[in-house]
Parts: sequence; structure tokens; C-alpha cells
Amino acid sequence: MSLLRRFGGDHPYLTAFTLVELVFLILPSIIILVVSLGSGEIISFPPTELSLKWYASLLDQSEYVSPFINSVVVATFCTAISIPIGIVTALGLNRYDIRFEDGIQIYLLLPFTVPLVVSGFIFLIIFGRLGWIGQLWAVGLGLTIINIPFMIWSVASSVNAFDPTLEDAARSLGAEEIQTFFKVTLPSLMPGVISGALLMFMLALNEFIVSLIITVTSTETLPVAIYGAIRGNISPQVAAVSSIYVVVAIVAIIVADRLVGLERFLHT
Repeated sequence: MSLLRRFGGDHPYLTAFTLVELVFLILPSIIILVVSLGSGEIISFPPTELSLKWYASLLDQSEYVSPFINSVVVATFCTAISIPIGIVTALGLNRYDIRFEDGIQIYLLLPFTVPLVVSGFIFLIIFGRLGWIGQLWAVGLGLTIINIPFMIWSVASSVNAFDPTLEDAARSLGAEEIQTFFKVTLPSLMPGVISGALLMFMLALNEFIVSLIITVTSTETLPVAIYGAIRGNISPQVAAVSSIYVVVAIVAIIVADRLVGLERFLHT
């Protein structure tokens, strides 16, 4: 009780609940990392002997390397095209009276209302008709469509906090519209843009359901490859592949903290 009060002040039970929740969230990632260091042919926890051989073996496994490259390409594609879309849309919704604004607002709620499996089948039908199945950029386009609301929300938070008098001051000093945008407006929106870009990259890198439906062997992403692997045999090698996502998540958190600060990132 005294220990809880030391860390939680006047709310020791709330602090205890928070600590339990944090452990519950972090423990699976720790288990995956520990299991991936086992030297045996089957998964055991805790491992009897530690080794990095499963990580070394990944470099020779094309069934994991190619999907990983595909995942990075898809995530980069999503991030690249979502940045201008997010900026233009957030500014437009904030500054102009758009005729279809209600429809756009409804679209921004789709990630929470339409199951991903439904979105996947819709893309399968449309992309199949257009002959886009088997194209890696089409996978990126589909993941961008379902995740772009997160980018718009992130940039919109910076747009709402932006002081428009800064633009007026720049124009009064002789700056043209394009100069004002790139030297005043865009730098002020960068925290939201960076946060949204990180979200888009991570969401596209991790997406499984839609990718499972619209990918083929040549465009298979890493989550789909992991799913195929665990259907046959769960080995420490699969754990090593899975730990890649833990490492990427840690790197993303560090980048977010360095560029915009975690507190601001969590508020976007």
C-alpha cells in the first residue's frame, strides 16, 4: 500500500490498475522477443539456450525477405501519397465552405464503422475489374484509402491550432501565396504531418486483413507471410520475423518523440 502511494500519490489503486494494464500490453512483445532468441527447433518459453541463429537465417529466407520489402514499399507508397492529400483536405475543411463536407465527414468515420474484411472484398471486386490485382501499388492504394482519415485527423489538429494572422503578416511583408504556404503555413503544420505520416506508415506496414484479400504471391506482404507460416508450423523463426514489428514500433516511437514529442504526438 505504501509503495502504491509513493508512485500514485492520492490515487494508488488507479496507479496499480495502470501498471497492470501496461504489463498486460507490453508482456506479449517481451515474450515474442525472448522466444525468438531460442536455439531450439520448436518454441519454448523460457528458451533453454539463447541464440541469434534464427535472425541470421532470415536473410536467406526469400519467403520472408520479399514480403518484408513489399510491406516497406507499400507503407512508403501510402505515406507519400497521404501527405499531400491530408494537408489539402485538412486545410480545405477548415477554411472553405465545401459542398460535400458532410459526405467527407462521414467518410472520415469509415475506419470505425466498416469492417476491414468488407473493405477488402470491395477492393477485390473493383481492382479485379480494373485488372489491378497483382500490382503492388494497388495494394498501397487500397491501404491508403482505408487509412487516410487518420492522416487527415492528424493534420487537422495542427490546422485548428494554427494562427492565421501569421499568414497575414507574411503577405503584408510582400510574400506571395506560394511563399507564404511553404515558409509559414507548412512549417506550422509539420507536427501534424509528421505524426500522420508515422501513423500511415505503421498502419500500412501492419495491415493484415485487407492485404490478405487483395494480395497474390508476388505482392504478398509480411503480415500475410507470417499468417501463412503459422498455419503450418510455429517455429522460433516465425517469432524472429514477428519481432521485427516490435523493433519497428520502438523505432517509430523514438522518431515521434525526437521530431514532435510524444505528448504532442498522442494528442494529434
